[in-house]
Parts: sequence; structure tokens; C-alpha cells
Amino acid sequence: MKKLLARVKAKVKKIIRKKAVLKSRKPKKIIKSVSRIGIKKDILREQGAAIGTAKFSHAKAMLMQGGLKRELPSLYGRDKIVLVVRDPWWLYAYWEAKESIWDKFKAELKDAFYKARRVLRVYDVSSIIFNGSNANRFFDIEIPGFANSWYIDIGTAGRSWCVDLGLILSDGKFITILRSNAVKTPLDRPSWITDEEWMIPDDMFAKLYGMGLGLGRSSPAGGVWRKGIISSPGIASMVSPVKRPASRSFWLEVNCELIVYGATQADAKVTVQNRPIALRRDGTFTLRFALPNGKQVIPVKAVSKDNLEERTITPIVNRETK
Repeated sequence: MKKLLARVKAKVKKIIRKKAVLKSRKPKKIIKSVSRIGIKKDILREQGAAIGTAKFSHAKAMLMQGGLKRELPSLYGRDKIVLVVRDPWWLYAYWEAKESIWDKFKAELKDAFYKARRVLRVYDVSSIIFNGSNANRFFDIEIPGFANSWYIDIGTAGRSWCVDLGLILSDGKFITILRSNAVKTPLDRPSWITDEEWMIPDDMFAKLYGMGLGLGRSSPAGGVWRKGIISSPGIASMVSPVKRPASRSFWLEVNCELIVYGATQADAKVTVQNRPIALRRDGTFTLRFALPNGKQVIPVKAVSKDNLEERTITPIVNRETK
């Protein structure tokens, strides 16, 4: 009997000891799991922030973060004037002239420098190779001494221009300080230049027109071809652009134009009817003339860059209207 009680007491103690061990272990496991969850959350939070930064980053932000954000300098320490086109009727010029260049002219001109007017001289250099004295025309704009940019109203479209920053002395003499690049303003209307390489026969154009718009000569809309409203090389209007006299039911009007085109070496000097023209970069040129009644003589002369060779071709065109 005593032995049995001793065994029971031993088992009870063993059970109590196991329960105590289990109780002591549970908080440690919970603490460990909680700490692991916290660490994982921190890692995920950092990864999310890094992904968000990368997702919404761009060049400007990267420059700002890198400490590269800075204002453009007001001066670059160069003597230069730049001319750009704003639209068909306006140019914009900006320039920088170092103090050293002004000091040079002050020393040369002495008192005349302080009596001189500071101006922008605007040259029309259309269809010429400008050498400083052969401009088609020019006009002056007086500017204050502190100015370093100016908008220029040229009043006409489709011309080439060059600008000098300079001084007009009291005796009228003009002295160039800086000369700009040359620019050409666009036309304020569709170009009048016809490129012969794009001309196509009427039959081919009719076929292309029908393919593009889903029309054909047999369709109601394609019937305009038979009426002569649309003609190659392009569609100007679905209605004749010439107003018909109200008092006449039948009428006819005919005008003629002449296209002169050719090519030579890109560095050659070319004149047409003794007027210099500008070549394209590949040495080609295209001109369009009104063709009145009578005989038209159009001498085309090309001179090599070294002035040792020249060629002249003279088309002669007669127009007679009956």
C-alpha cells in the first residue's frame, strides 16, 4: 500500500512539473513570434517605400535628390548673338557681349563711342550669299545699353534674315560688334513650290484617291472625276476656287505658270535672270514664275566656287493666248 501511494505521488509530481515547464515555454514562443512579425512588417514597409519611390521617380526628381538643381547662368562668357524664328512675321534675337569687347571699342573710338547709338541692324538676305554689304534691304532698331534680347517685327513672311549688333556713329558710319546666324521665316500660306518628283498621272492619282477615300469612278462621289472638279497632283478643293461671274452661264479662265528646276555643285554660285538664288544642300533648286503672254528669256548661270569655271543655260519660252 505504501509503495502504491509513493508511485501515485511521483506521477502527480511529474505531471505538475511538466505543466510548469509548458507554462514557462508558451510566453517565450509568443514573444518570439510577435517579434518576428514585427520585423517582417518593418521589412515590408521599407520595401514598399523603396518601390513607391522608384515607381514615381523621374529625371527632375533624381536631379533634385542628387543636389543638381540649379538655375541657368545669366552669362556664359562668350561673344555671341543668336537669331531664331518665332513665327512668319516675328524674329527673336538674344546676345552676350563681354565687357572686353566694349572696352576695345571704347579705346578705339574714344569720345565717339559715347555719342554712338546702339542698334540691331536687320538684313533681308533672301536668295543671296550674304557678305555684309549685299543685303536686299535692311532696317535699324535702336536698343538700350542694358538689353540682351529683342523681338523683331519683320512684317513679311517667307524671307531670310540676318542681324548685326552694332554702333551707329554720329557721322552715320555703322560698326558691327556681333553678327548672328541667318534664318528663314515660314510662309503664312501653303507653299507655292511644286516638286516635280511628286507629280503622278491622272489615272494613278484617281486610283489612289479612290483607295484612300473608298471611292471610285463608278461611285456617285467618284463621279467628280468626270466633272473635272478634282485634278492631279492634289485636291485643292471640292469646289472650283474661281468665282464665276453671275451674269454669265458659260465661261473659261486660263492662267499659266512656269517651273524652272535644276542642279549643280552645292558650293556653286547660281543666278537666274542675273539674280542670285539659294541652293539646297544637295545643289538643287526650284523656281516658279508667272508666265505672261510673250517671249520669256530665262538665263541660268552657275559659277564654280573658285570662279574658274562657269556654265550658262538659257531656256526661252513663248506664250501666246488665242
